[in-house]
Amino acid sequence: MYPFPTSIRAAGACLILLVGFAQAVRADAPKAPTGQELAFDNRMGNCLACHAIPGDAKAVTSTNIAPPLISMKERFPDRTKLYAQVWDASKANADTLMPPFGKHKILNDDEINKVVDYIYGL
Repeated sequence: MYPFPTSIRAAGACLILLVGFAQAVRADAPKAPTGQELAFDNRMGNCLACHAIPGDAKAVTSTNIAPPLISMKERFPDRTKLYAQVWDASKANADTLMPPFGKHKILNDDEINKVVDYIYGL
């Protein structure tokens, strides 16, 4: 019925099982949060605690402590300056209340870049 020897069929069956297992493990692995998710997470970016984000319907807040996050490309034509602001806003304004997300290791570089990408698109 099968033109292949039993050992080859067994190896093929093992390979199919291993591929299926690898996909199941990968599917269960936690996905990295998006910039929006980091910005909204009160344990991470928590941008909504201080900033209104009128350009995102999911950003529900009634805060007005800090400037609204709108027209960010116009306000920060140089993306690296926006990154530096999120990393440590006290370098630009010693009296800021904004936490230094990078300096205090609240967010890592990859997470800050994701938040900046999200904010820069507003």
